[in-house]
Amino acid sequence: MQTEILSPTPEHIAVAAAALRQGQLVAMPTETVYGLAGNGLDEQAVASIFAAKERPRFDPLILHLPAGVTLEELQGWLVDVSAFTPAARAWLGSLIDTFWPGPLTLVLPKCPIVPDLVSSGLPTVALRVPAHPVAQALLQAVQTPLAAPSANRFGRISPTSAQAVAAELGGRIPYILDGGACAVGLESTVLKLSPEGIPTLLRPGGIPLETLEAHLGLPIQLAPEQAPGVPEAPGRLSSHYAPGKPLWLLPTAFVQLQPGDWQQIQHLATGHSHLGILSFATDPQALLGHLSRHWPGVLFSVECLGSDPNAAARALFASLRRLDEGDATLLLAEPPPISTGLGYAMMDRLRRASSLWNPPLLWPS
Repeated sequence: MQTEILSPTPEHIAVAAAALRQGQLVAMPTETVYGLAGNGLDEQAVASIFAAKERPRFDPLILHLPAGVTLEELQGWLVDVSAFTPAARAWLGSLIDTFWPGPLTLVLPKCPIVPDLVSSGLPTVALRVPAHPVAQALLQAVQTPLAAPSANRFGRISPTSAQAVAAELGGRIPYILDGGACAVGLESTVLKLSPEGIPTLLRPGGIPLETLEAHLGLPIQLAPEQAPGVPEAPGRLSSHYAPGKPLWLLPTAFVQLQPGDWQQIQHLATGHSHLGILSFATDPQALLGHLSRHWPGVLFSVECLGSDPNAAARALFASLRRLDEGDATLLLAEPPPISTGLGYAMMDRLRRASSLWNPPLLWPS
């Protein structure tokens, strides 16, 4: 199959919508990452998403909806919140009114119209309304919910550009709608609300946990990291968002490593003469000089995300992808400088990206 990258003109939106109505798949931009879209109410189309991504069927998908959808319209069609208390319904309506469109996914009891394959057999379904104008134009044109997990092979780095999608899924899908670089760069925050109104964070993402807690006036529970059974939301598996090369997550920033830390890392990295460096530093040349002084004779490819959390989140996956595609044989990443807000979400991605490779001495589990 030949994959064509389309500019998001009205004519190309119509072509993509027609393909979706015929059960085909289309990669579309969202404000978070690019999604691999298929008709979310067509089980065959949903099965094609799993096949194209090589994604296990126990990992549920998110249904994407057009802007303006209300809780009243969802009730009895996609979700059944009739058992929710009045307070829970009020909180749910407030979340929808405030954060949709945007990078918030809500996990709610599902109606029978939602194929079990979408929810991996769970009694709940994940819903969100993307804010990207191209995604919204496509949703308006196709007039059906779109299942749209990240448009990459399963477990790998999420794509934030049309070119990254082509590198991942070229030859597997007919069309990629090019909407430019993603504005948020991290997947959506996933929140589950119980019928009693108890909120649980299933995945940190583009909307900080603290923002949601302030809006609800409630503390939000954190889901257990290793819950048994089928995950309730995507991005919950221990290994995810991963480059093809080994990635080590350091316990602190490069400039804060002590002599003993350098010795340990150098010993573990014996045999690697070209390292990829992911840092939150603001000055790549200063960081390169620091690395070269402590580790002479080694080549470094450096990606600096900077100290601004929003800019760093936008650049995270693209920077990881450049390092993975470069000449380095081992990638080293430092943790975000803040542990709250988007820093918490970026740390979640880096821990999962490094989980297959990270030496336990560097980051104790």
